[in-house]
Amino acid sequence: MRQRRLKNEINVVPYIDVMLVLLVIFMVATPMMTTGSVDLPAAGTAPQKPDKYVKVQIKDDGALSIFDANGHEKKVKGIKELKSELTALNEADEKMPILIAGAKEAQYKNVIEVLDEAKRAGFQKVGLETAAK
Repeated sequence: MRQRRLKNEINVVPYIDVMLVLLVIFMVATPMMTTGSVDLPAAGTAPQKPDKYVKVQIKDDGALSIFDANGHEKKVKGIKELKSELTALNEADEKMPILIAGAKEAQYKNVIEVLDEAKRAGFQKVGLETAAK
C-alpha cells in the first residue's frame, strides 16, 4: 500500500477572481462618488477695494443685481438687460472698475457670463469680490 503525500499549497486562482471583481466594482463606483459642485475658497490676501466701483451681484438662484458707484441697487432680469446697463455705466465713466460678487452656491457658468459681459461692455478693470478669511 502506498502512502499519500499531503500538498501544502494554496490555490490562489479564486483569490485573483475575487480581486478582479472588486477592482471592477471600485472602477465603476468611484466616478459616482465625486460631486459636480466647486467650493471656491476665500482669499486671504485680496487687494484693497477701490474707493468707487460698480458691483454686479449674482445670487444662488442666478438673480442679478447691479450696484452703481453710489451704492444704489438695480435688479436686472437676464444677461441682455445686464449688457445694456453695463454699457450705460461704462459710458458714464470709462475708468470705473467693476467687481463681480458671486454667491458661494452660484453656478460657475453665471459668473463667467457676467465676466464676459463686463469685458464686452468696455470695462478695463474687472475683478472678483471674495470674502476675507
